[in-house]
Amino acid sequence: MSIWATKSIAALQAEANDVGEHGLRRSLSASNLVFLGIGAIIGAGIFVLTGVAAALHAGPAVPISMVIVGIACTLAGLCYAEMASTVPVAGSAYTYSYATMGELVAWIIGWDLVLEYAMGAATVAVGWSGHLASLLDIFGIHIPAAVAQAPYQLCTAANVQAAVAGCAHAGWNATGSLINLPAILVSVLMTMVLVVGIKESANFNNLIVVLKVAIILTVVAWGVMHLTPANWKPYIPPNTGVWGEFGWSGVLRGAGLVFFAYIGFDAVSTAAQEAKNPQRDMPIGILGSLVVCTILYVVVSAVLTGMVSYTELNVAAPMALAMQRTNAPDWLRISIDVGAVLGLASVVLVQMLGQSRVFYAMSRDGLIGGWFSTVHPKFRTPYLSTIFTGCAVALASGLLPLQILGQLVNIGTLLAFALVCVGVIILRKKRPDLDRPFKVPFMPVVPLLGVAACVGLMATLPLDTWLRLAVWLAIGLLIYFTYGRSNSTLQRERERARAAGVS
Repeated sequence: MSIWATKSIAALQAEANDVGEHGLRRSLSASNLVFLGIGAIIGAGIFVLTGVAAALHAGPAVPISMVIVGIACTLAGLCYAEMASTVPVAGSAYTYSYATMGELVAWIIGWDLVLEYAMGAATVAVGWSGHLASLLDIFGIHIPAAVAQAPYQLCTAANVQAAVAGCAHAGWNATGSLINLPAILVSVLMTMVLVVGIKESANFNNLIVVLKVAIILTVVAWGVMHLTPANWKPYIPPNTGVWGEFGWSGVLRGAGLVFFAYIGFDAVSTAAQEAKNPQRDMPIGILGSLVVCTILYVVVSAVLTGMVSYTELNVAAPMALAMQRTNAPDWLRISIDVGAVLGLASVVLVQMLGQSRVFYAMSRDGLIGGWFSTVHPKFRTPYLSTIFTGCAVALASGLLPLQILGQLVNIGTLLAFALVCVGVIILRKKRPDLDRPFKVPFMPVVPLLGVAACVGLMATLPLDTWLRLAVWLAIGLLIYFTYGRSNSTLQRERERARAAGVS
């Protein structure tokens, strides 16, 4: 059995047209897909990471960091758009890798995507819990400390030196809490929405997106009237002598930090099998959401650093600080917390959608249990896969600290992006005859630049993150060689074909 066996495009296209008991319902329009992308991208990043990146790395030039990441994601997004229009099947990068680089690489990517979608959803659920607590505090409602965070938090020596709250010593520190109940509740709620149906999930996401974008634009309008141009000088502060603290190296390091805020646009591609006209609408959904979100990030970061000096923005809620310094009315300050809570909820929704569809695709290929691809007879959603994902996200977000959950998300996502870019080049060479409703321009320059951009951003991540990725992938390979390989649908079909040829 060859671990490099690829799945035929014909087989994938047949799956895309499946209307049987394992088929999904095609009910998403181009606008639904754009809103899914915006829902996945616009979250805590726009309210938190912009200020942190400015204060610690890029200074007022943080909009340049945003543009750099936007370009890197657009290069990958173009490759995703071609693959999604050519092979409109659930599974995203996992499916594309199976068609171009073989089963082993597909498994690695499928396992890697758990870091992006499931761990990403858990990370955002923990952030949602914190913002909900902040919002309720305004109205005098206080969540008991015993159910407000994970039982332990992981502290570094730098955290101890900086006297970070709860960090008495390096390593694991007890928080005094039992569980993060709000994080569990949002995970369960989003699971219920996803099980009921993809159209209902999309409508719920559309409503949240409209509300949170309206709040962001309101905040921007206030900020524009309270700009202090002196706060933008110097635009790129001089380097402090440490790589990544101001200067152009700081702009690049800031890009590596805010990349987390862009994660999610590729989740649009996981819904390809539920799009009405995937050949036309998938590129619109992927690229359209990227363009809208990049503009929003650039504008918000420019306004934020114009309202308050970048030196003051290394706080948990930099946007709220800016509102306070400019004497914004109370309703506007409250709207920021409302926007953050809404924004994070939609991110959890879309990332859980992406994870359940990756599991669905892997199950149909026999690499994980068959029950993952069971489709609800009424709702036409992979409900068992969705429930499993929801339980895993709820458990992780309820018990694990934010530091652990967030460490692997960036590197796992960048690896997936890089391999999709490579996959486009391979598929163009192997199957130049395929109908490609959308084509990446300037082949192979754009995919190669996409690979370079992703690898470059990966290089900015610390060594311990790479080590954790290696351990995670080793666990995945163990599962593949003990279960996935022997149960692979493709491998069994090849064995039957070989036996029939011999006989």
